[in-house]
Amino acid sequence: QVQLVESGGGSVQAGGSLRLSCVASGRTFSTYRMAWFRQAPGKGREFVAHINWSGGSTYHADSVKGRFTISRDNAKNTVYLQMNSLKPEDTAVYYCTAGELRTVLRSGYDYWGQGTQVTVSS
Repeated sequence: QVQLVESGGGSVQAGGSLRLSCVASGRTFSTYRMAWFRQAPGKGREFVAHINWSGGSTYHADSVKGRFTISRDNAKNTVYLQMNSLKPEDTAVYYCTAGELRTVLRSGYDYWGQGTQVTVSS
């Protein structure tokens, strides 16, 4: 079992930055692939980025590539999402998730956090 708790959301103006954190409980954190998804009002949950167990391999959605960076610190059981050059369309609830598959599909992940709100104003 893995429990995930996100933090770091908030309200920023377009062009600003935020860093999301997700702390995981459980001794097996380092064995899981971690990912971030987001869900805007009235829309489905959308893949943002994932990172393998060591942090040596990452993949970002085209919509955030070059602006967002996923990373992890296994010693701290934490995964991060650095978000730069934020746009109003990035407004969403951001979810941290853990799984074993290398996938962009929501169904491929087993454990989810409660989400943290990010609001970007123009």
